[in-house]
Amino acid sequence: MATSPKIDLLPFKALEQAAECLRTLAHPCRLRIVQMLLQGEYTVGELAEACEIPSHMASEHLRLMQHCGLLRSEKDGRKTYYQIAEPHLSKIMACIEKRFSSE
Repeated sequence: MATSPKIDLLPFKALEQAAECLRTLAHPCRLRIVQMLLQGEYTVGELAEACEIPSHMASEHLRLMQHCGLLRSEKDGRKTYYQIAEPHLSKIMACIEKRFSSE
């Protein structure tokens, strides 16, 4: 009887963390925010306008994504600019864009 080849799996704890981050991304406004931030830095107001939502809602989306380590922010005087902190987001978004661009 042949033995099965050993498969390389992530620890379950790592999969739990991945699922949490994917749940955080799973919102149309958050995906739009990531699309924008992959192209540059933006303020809450600019992101809110692009998502057609109030600034306080955009702030909450940004807070959730920062909590997961997906984004970071930097103050410049009175303005706060948001940036991508997780470099792999570009690959995730490329996959999403390729899959759903024809719809």
